[in-house]
Parts: sequence; structure tokens; C-alpha cells
Amino acid sequence: MDYKFLLESILEHLDEGILVVDKNANVTFYNEPATNIAGITQEKAIGKNILDIFPDLTPESSTFYRVLRNKQPIIDYVQTYMNYQGLKVSTLTTTIPLLKQGEIVGALEIYRDLTQVKELSEKILNLQSELFKKKSNEKSYKGNGVIYTFDDIIGKSDAIKELKKRAQKIVDSNSPVLVYGETGTGKEVLVQSIHNASKVRRNKPFIAQNCAALPNTLLDSILFGTTSGSFTGAKDKPGLFELADGGTLFLDEVNSMDMELQGKLLRVLQDGIVRRVGGASTVLVDVRIIASTNEPPLKLVDQKIMRKDLFYRLNVIPLSTPALRDRKEDISLLTRFFINMYNAKVNKQVEMISAEALNVLQSYYWPGNVRELKYTIESIMNFTDSNIIGVNDIPHHLLNANQVAGMKQEEPAGDIVVSSLVDNLNDYEKKLIQKAIKQANGNGAKAARILNIPRQTLHNKIKKHNIDWEILINHN
Repeated sequence: MDYKFLLESILEHLDEGILVVDKNANVTFYNEPATNIAGITQEKAIGKNILDIFPDLTPESSTFYRVLRNKQPIIDYVQTYMNYQGLKVSTLTTTIPLLKQGEIVGALEIYRDLTQVKELSEKILNLQSELFKKKSNEKSYKGNGVIYTFDDIIGKSDAIKELKKRAQKIVDSNSPVLVYGETGTGKEVLVQSIHNASKVRRNKPFIAQNCAALPNTLLDSILFGTTSGSFTGAKDKPGLFELADGGTLFLDEVNSMDMELQGKLLRVLQDGIVRRVGGASTVLVDVRIIASTNEPPLKLVDQKIMRKDLFYRLNVIPLSTPALRDRKEDISLLTRFFINMYNAKVNKQVEMISAEALNVLQSYYWPGNVRELKYTIESIMNFTDSNIIGVNDIPHHLLNANQVAGMKQEEPAGDIVVSSLVDNLNDYEKKLIQKAIKQANGNGAKAARILNIPRQTLHNKIKKHNIDWEILINHN
């Protein structure tokens, strides 16, 4: 293998730029992606000092100079500066010291263009600022960005009834809330419903931020705001805590924050004081924090993804949105609701879903939960020509996954010897599991979905019935 050719091929197709400098911050290697972030050719860059390429940087603001001075890496750092052509750019950079026998010999930086993301985030902040700012002659805000109420949480299952009952009790509480639920279970619908039902906060701002959508350094400035001069290109801007003053701030996927940012969030939760990035003064805010995770919070704490102290502070009011497979009695209600919704949107006149088609939906595992059901109905409504949704309208991947009912029909009652009920049930269960494993071609996760049981349950039953997985696959 020609490793030089391999390295050149990798560099050619990278979206990131790479800069290497010596211990004096003079460029020794430069590879620029097609985006032309730095605005200089490789020939011109080699040998130049990094401050000559980016003239508005200083030894204090340059990540290269800081790394060369401190011998410590800077990871996922967002900076805005003028490039060699005088254009304003924003990048996400990681700068690593190059050490040889403990001595600094240079630094390596990998950077990615964030200009469009930064511009978009600033537009969002400006729009939110305009939306939520108080006018001198007004006593309340106009609009709060909320569209859902408790009436939008559809279901008759005990799990949904209990969730709504618990949530309605705490609508006017100032205590933080931690919502756990799988993706697609309706966490934001629940959170907006809580805000909208609050007599105290419903006419004040509601702001939602997905913490996984932005790098932590950018999220830091979005949440806490910035002070002019705190970094190159920084302006005086309020963060989401200030914009949400008096209302609710929903932090979705809060576990995506790094530990340092989680610590800053904890301080706001404890004393209600916010300090902008690079600022010296503080602002007292009245914001109710509702956070969510799509993985069990205690598991995240055990894995050291979430700080224990932050978990304890957020988990004052724990709420859990149930998975759709755990409330299958709600599928018929949800299906009728979505049929009515998409009748208007796609100009159809579907009246109902057949019992057979509904049985398919109720037998499916729904890994994407209510969101997946919603978009499945939307897909069906776009293609159906009938006023009744039938089995033939169901997407193929649902039909392929739903084998349990078909397998039951394949087993004639006459083949079962009337004897011990327990023995017959165990024998029948073993046959169903064997068929599912064969149909899944030995894929355990797929076999569990076919049987509509958790994967661990499947493995326990395989062990219980002494099923030889390898024999089944080899004889398939």
C-alpha cells in the first residue's frame, strides 16, 4: 500500500481544513477543503506566520498561540475572524500541541466551516429577541411560541392518563422538571402543554433548544449570551435564559452538554443568576427549566454522561412519556386522529381503517413511537385511493415485521395434543421463537421485533427452551 497516496486521497476528500505550525506559529503544512475557509492557497500559506494569514487575530486570541504557550489542547472551539481575503468566517476548531520528548515542536489544528450555522443562530437569537422583548406600553408579551395543550396528548391508556394527571398538578410550580422518553414519544408536546396550562407563565416566553444540535462552545453563547469583545466578532447579545425570563426554557437532550456546561446550568438552577460569556456582571432571571433525555437518566449518570448533582437538581419533578408499544390501546385513537388530520392536508376523504390493517399497526413494535405512526399514516394517506385504509395500504416494512398473527394462523389447532396446558403453551412458544429466528435469518434484534418482545426477553426464552440458534440458521 502506497501510504503517501492514501494520505493524499484522504486529505483531498476531507471537509475539514488542516493547519500545522512550528513552535514559532509559522505554517509548515496546510490543506484546505473546497469551502476555502482561510482564503489563501497552499503555496502562499507555507512559511507564513499564522497572524499574517489571519490579520485580526492576536497572540492572545489565536488558538495556535494559546496551545503553543500552554501545551494544552483546545477542543471544539468556535471562533469568528477575518480570513486572508478579508472575509468574516466562523469555524469550529480543535487545536492540538505537537510534543516531542516533552518539548513543544508545533501545533496541529483541524477546523470546519461554521459560518452558515453561526449566521443562522444569530438570526434565531435576533428573532427571539424581537418576539419576546417587552414594549414600554405593554404589560405582557405577544405570543409565546407554544401550540400544544393537554388536549393534544391523545390516549385512553392508564399510562397516558397518569402522565397527564401528574403533569397537570405541577403546571404552576417553579421547580425544575426532568422528562424522560424515547425519541418520538411526544416530550415537547408534554412540555408545551405544561407551559400553556400555567396561570403564571403561559403568557410569557416559551423557548426550546435542542442541546445536541450545536457544538458546546456555540451552545454556551446561545444559552448565556455574549459580551462585546469576549472573542473575535462577539457582540452584546442576550442568551436564551434572558430571553425566556418569566417563562419556560426547554432543554431537549440536556445530556448532550459537556460536563462544564452542565455545571453552568446547575449554577443557574441553584441561584437564578446568569453571566454572559466574557462578561463580568450578572443578571437575575426568573425561568422555569424543563429538561429532557431520550435515555434513562440514571443510566446516563452511571455512564458519567450526566452529572449526579445536575440530575438531583433537575429530577425534582420526574415525568416519563411512555413508548407507543407500551400503550397499544391508544393506537386506534391516534390513527383516527392522524387520518382526520391528513384528510385536510392531502385532500382525501378516508373514513376509517379496516380491522385487519389496524391489527397490523397494533402488532408492530414502533421504535419511532407516535412520531413514526404519524408519518406512517401520512405516507398511507398520500398513496391510498380508497376511503378505507386496508392491509395493502400498509408500508411493506411494517408487514414484514408483523409476523406473529400470521404464524399463529399457520398452526392448526388439530396438531396440538390435548394434555398439560403449560407443556402445550411452552411447546407452542418454542415453535414461534424458532420460526421468528428463521425468518430473521438469525438476526436477534429483528427476531425480537417480529415477536414484539424485548430482545433480552427473547434471549431468556431461547435459554429457557434450550433452542440451538446455530442449527436453526444452518437449516434455514
